[in-house]
Amino acid sequence: MLFIYYPKCSTCQKALKHLKRKNLNPKLRHIVEDTPTQEELLKWIDVYGEGIKPFFNTSGKLYRELDIKNRITKMTNEEAALLLSQNGMLIKRPLLIQDDDVIIGYKEGIYENL
Repeated sequence: MLFIYYPKCSTCQKALKHLKRKNLNPKLRHIVEDTPTQEELLKWIDVYGEGIKPFFNTSGKLYRELDIKNRITKMTNEEAALLLSQNGMLIKRPLLIQDDDVIIGYKEGIYENL
């Protein structure tokens, strides 16, 4: 189990507390210091199966500055994965990777069923 997060993110902190409460100890990975690679993101986009949009932090400042909202429909998976791999703050967090499952964001019900 791999938990990719930004330590200052309150949602990430809640998710990590939930995992610890369930005695789950995932490998931790700082989303900015060790940003997922384009190859990893392409694999996770494929596994998740709902396109590229769920992987973007749509409430982030950089998302707005780069006008991704208006560009995303024209992006290929490769282009999106490259852009995400170049700046971890563009990635929706936390990401929880377990075997062949990808969980984006913190959803209490999903975490409870882990």
